Amino acid sequence: MVITINGESSTIEHGMTVSGLLNSLGVTHQAVAVMVEGAIVSREQFGHVTLQPGQSVEIIRFVGGGY
Repeated sequence: MVITINGESSTIEHGMTVSGLLNSLGVTHQAVAVMVEGAIVSREQFGHVTLQPGQSVEIIRFVGGGY
């Protein structure tokens, strides 16, 4: 199925959860915030939120830095 990840169309497996998506992308769960259709998904829900065709997902990675 096709979803949009950070503004780009991507094909993923049917029934994939947010957790499965992050794993498939090699993204560490602890260092990101995820929004599905504009709603923030809590880390506790990553394994319970199943993605649907056409949905928009934003993955925001935390980056350290500064002084």
